[in-house]
Order: sequence, then C-alpha cells, then structure tokens
Amino acid sequence: MTLTPGTIQRLRIDREVSPYGYFLTNGEQDVLLHYTELTREIKIGEDIDVFLFFDTEDRLASTMKKPYITLGEVALLEIADIHPRYGCFLEMGIGRQLLLPKSELPEFQDLHPRLGEKVFVVLNHDKVGRLVARTAQEKDLERYTFHAPSNWLNTWQDAIVYRPLRMGTFMIVEGGVLGFGAIGFLHESHRPHLLRLGEQVRVRISHVREDGRVNVTLAEKKEVGMDHDSRMLLTFIKERPNAAMPYSDATPADILKQRFSISKSAFKRAMGRLMKAGLIEQDGDWTKLTALGAELEIDDALAKLNTVKEQARKPEGKRPAPNGKPAQGSSRGDRPLLKGGRGSRPRAEHSGAASRPSTSSPRKPFKK
Repeated sequence: MTLTPGTIQRLRIDREVSPYGYFLTNGEQDVLLHYTELTREIKIGEDIDVFLFFDTEDRLASTMKKPYITLGEVALLEIADIHPRYGCFLEMGIGRQLLLPKSELPEFQDLHPRLGEKVFVVLNHDKVGRLVARTAQEKDLERYTFHAPSNWLNTWQDAIVYRPLRMGTFMIVEGGVLGFGAIGFLHESHRPHLLRLGEQVRVRISHVREDGRVNVTLAEKKEVGMDHDSRMLLTFIKERPNAAMPYSDATPADILKQRFSISKSAFKRAMGRLMKAGLIEQDGDWTKLTALGAELEIDDALAKLNTVKEQARKPEGKRPAPNGKPAQGSSRGDRPLLKGGRGSRPRAEHSGAASRPSTSSPRKPFKK
C-alpha cells in the first residue's frame, strides 16, 4: 500500500524518536507523526488512522487530526486568507491551509470570493504531487445533491454560488441534512447584479424542474414585489430636492436596472400603481409628485396605495333601482324589457315566415 498524501490510512506505530515524534509504517514506507499532531496518547505497536500530507518543507507527514476534505472528495471550505498572486487559502481542519490557485478563480476580479466566505472545492494533487484545491463543477457536485421536492415552489431558501457565468449563476440551494442541497440556476435576466463565487444569497424557488433541479429568482412574487418597488420609488422621489426624478416609462431598461436593480416591467407596474393612486405624474422623461403625493407622508401614501388596491379587487356592486323596481341583474331584470319609443320593435317569432320580407304595413311600436 502506497502512502498517498490526501488520504486517511491505518498505519502501525513502529518507533518513537525524540524530540520529533513517532514513526509509522505500512511495512514498506515510514512516515513521521510529530508530537504536535497527536490527539491522544498512543503506544508502540498500536494501529492508528492518520491523514497524510506534505509539511512546510515538502516532506510527507501525518496527523491524527481529522481533515474537512480528503483526496477526490468535495467539501465546502472557508476562505482563511487571500493572496493577490497565488489565490485563496482554505481552512481544512488540520491546522494547515489548502491553496485554491488563482487559476481556479473567475477571470473577473469582482467575482472572486471574499474572506470568510465558503466555496465548494475538490481536493487534488498538482503536477508535482502537492495537495491543492480546485473549484467543484457540476459533475463533482451531482452525487452530493438531491432532487428538490415539489413543495419548494415559491419558498425562500439559502444558496451558495458555485459557478458564476455571464448567462446566469449556478448555485447549491441548501437542503438541510440531505447532502449539500439541490442544484439551482439564476438566469441573468433575474439577476440585478453579478454574484461572486462563494456568495451566499437568499433565493425564491420559481420553478421545480422534472430532473430535480430548480430555477430561482432574487425577487418577490409580483404582488409583493410591487409593494416593495412602489415604496422604493416613492421614497426616492420624495427624497430628491425638487420632488422629481429623470426616470419614466420611456427610460431604457438597462438604466432602470442599474439605478433601481429592478426590471423595466417591474418599474412600470410600480409606477402604474403610484399614478393610479394619484401620488405621481409623468411629464415627458420626468416623474414628479402630485399635490397629494407631496402632502402625504410615506406611510400615509402607502396606506392610500393599499386602499386603491383593495377597491380594485372588489366587484362592482349592483346599483339600486328607483321606486322599488328590480335592480339590473335581478331575477325579473335578467331580460331587458321592451319599451315604447323611437327604434323599439318587438322581436319576431322564429318561424319560416319570419325570414321572408313582409309586404304588410310596418307594425306600430308598443305603447307604454
């Protein structure tokens, strides 16, 4: 059995060499277990499990401490340090840090993980056999993930980005005790800003796919999002010195997303609510407060919005008829009554004669 760094192996304690520690053997090779790497008392001849690694002088060594990751496995490790030239150093649980080379990080600097964030990595060997990490890809994560349940739809979950791309962002949506979670995808059209590798976000499940993966969004459902967006826009206008903003329905979508982090359709929905409530008005490319909007405080204005929304949900009531007559839509009023007057004619009975032109004199209208 070869002593392979990055693996946990059971070796026999062969001898003690002071002041260094114990030498372990597999019958063919020896490796040092330094005194600082002990987690309990041991004795000569005992078989123990140790993790093999290279020390600071690139010599094979061992430890009784349990690592967070072993060779070929995937783990979520925390960024302990960042070097501008070499990359990120990860905490791996044995008192030594694991290098995630800069070549494994996204090309765009703003997408690099930050100190304290966690990334999904695989433990590998570099070209000379040293232990290094590489970012986990979909094929690495599949065996650790599960199919998302259908009752996840429209629920909010925590997620960690494992692959940021221009077209969208891939992430692991956390799933409690069942592995790492489910694979999720956030399309770039639903992404108000770029997300970093290792960034933790709160997402809403917008679709559970047949293959068990999920599509996610950072936005609330339209009804809830509309309330939030209306408050945001109204607050923004009120806080401006002239109570007006140079944005309107005609403003390009990319400018709206950059300024307010919402889509143009969401912007127009929120603006429509505010205009319907009489709080704002548009003048060319500008939007300004109305007299009512300027008078009301934010909370009062939002209460006005909710009142308008509730009124829009209520069906129109039946209008009462004068003089106690049946109202329109009642049992006696289901069919319109024929009245005398200009242009009123009785409906012809459905018969064969009714389809032929009549040669008799026109019928007189019914009298009241």
